[in-house]
Amino acid sequence: IVKDGSPLDSANEGDEVEIILGETPFYAARGGQVGDTGTVNGDGFEITVTDTLAPYGHVNVHYGTVTSGSISKGATVTATVDGERRERIRRNHTATHLVHAALREIVGSHVRQAGSVVDPDRLRFDYTNMQALTKEQIRAVQDRVNEKIRLNRDVEVHWTTYGEAVEEGALAFFGDTYDHEVRTIKIDAPWSYELCGGTHMDHTGGIGTFVITSETGIGSGMRRMEAITGIASEQEIFDRFGALDDIASRFKVSALDASGRVDILADDLSK
Repeated sequence: IVKDGSPLDSANEGDEVEIILGETPFYAARGGQVGDTGTVNGDGFEITVTDTLAPYGHVNVHYGTVTSGSISKGATVTATVDGERRERIRRNHTATHLVHAALREIVGSHVRQAGSVVDPDRLRFDYTNMQALTKEQIRAVQDRVNEKIRLNRDVEVHWTTYGEAVEEGALAFFGDTYDHEVRTIKIDAPWSYELCGGTHMDHTGGIGTFVITSETGIGSGMRRMEAITGIASEQEIFDRFGALDDIASRFKVSALDASGRVDILADDLSK
């Protein structure tokens, strides 16, 4: 138990603490994936965990607040991850692997991941490419990812040595150093085969719908793609349909004719 940087034997209700457990189901933020949240319960106490980090190698530290009772060092606890939030993170993380493979297939094998952010609400994928993607390329990447989702491919966790993984075509970037045995994720390998320690879906179908929301430049030869999946993507689709229907109803035309009426109105206004 740590509070304000100092180890304690106990903590009481209202204390903001850092908890280290002998073992934990909580995923600590690393590799672009955010840390888990949830609760740590025991006899007469509860801690609400708001983040999990690994500031010291692979020691997972649970950051939270004692919401009831008091906790003592050595207590037996039940650690429970927020499952609904974890599920949304898993969808987005597996989708980043599909995006990476689709970009390399459609744009070119020179594309390399340069960073990512995977949280419950969205995914952000940074990659190397000298030019902005065309609308056709963006649509092709989105279609390819959704195709792999519809096919409900297995997401295989495969343990092997680093050397064997690279020889088999696994992608490993960022200059990371790995132990002798490494964890890889395969989706229609070798189409998608990467070293990864994050949480993933068991099958791609669980991702639901994949929608690209933006593709922008972030520096020389660096691009950034943002996207949403699952319930968030479904809501975005409903919102966009709703906005289009609203515009069409104002012009008293069909949704397919709305764009033409807007062009006519803009031309009239410019004159």
